[in-house]
Amino acid sequence: MRAFIAIDLEPGIKEALLALVRDLKATRADVRWAAAAGMHLTLKFLGPVDEGQAARVKDVLSKVAGRHGPFRLELRGTGAFPGERSPRVLWVGFADEPALAALQSDLEASLVPEGFEREERDFRPHLTLGRVKGPQRLAQAMTELAKHREESFGAMTAARLTLFESLLRPEGAEYRTVFEVSLS
Repeated sequence: MRAFIAIDLEPGIKEALLALVRDLKATRADVRWAAAAGMHLTLKFLGPVDEGQAARVKDVLSKVAGRHGPFRLELRGTGAFPGERSPRVLWVGFADEPALAALQSDLEASLVPEGFEREERDFRPHLTLGRVKGPQRLAQAMTELAKHREESFGAMTAARLTLFESLLRPEGAEYRTVFEVSLS
């Protein structure tokens, strides 16, 4: 299975993000927009994982979760990767939270002995709103996105880590929860 570790978002936050996506969609930009099911904070993309690896990942997640307590997670601000002049991914960011950075760093380090390579890029917590397919009406979408650059889209207590399976479909990815562990 193709897997990743994430923090799922509360329904109220997903609703706020879906309202933003509706505003962005109204620009009719050539962007593949995120659906509610895809709204989560990815902490670590694992790639292909077999059943044996999944069991070991569950053990690692349980140990990591035991070292970290629940913490506040706030979705704040918008932007684009690699930049607003030539955007490929439109996103909502997360307020700076040392507990999130510590958790993600612990996950990275703890998964290396299980054969998962450490991510070379710095962790930049974000939620993907859409992936640019073409230039049509993109300037309008970027103007709309910029209106929300400093906005808060809600806060929640992050209390669980989830291993998701990502099933690639022609209409977009579908996500299935494999297991969850609670932060203690």
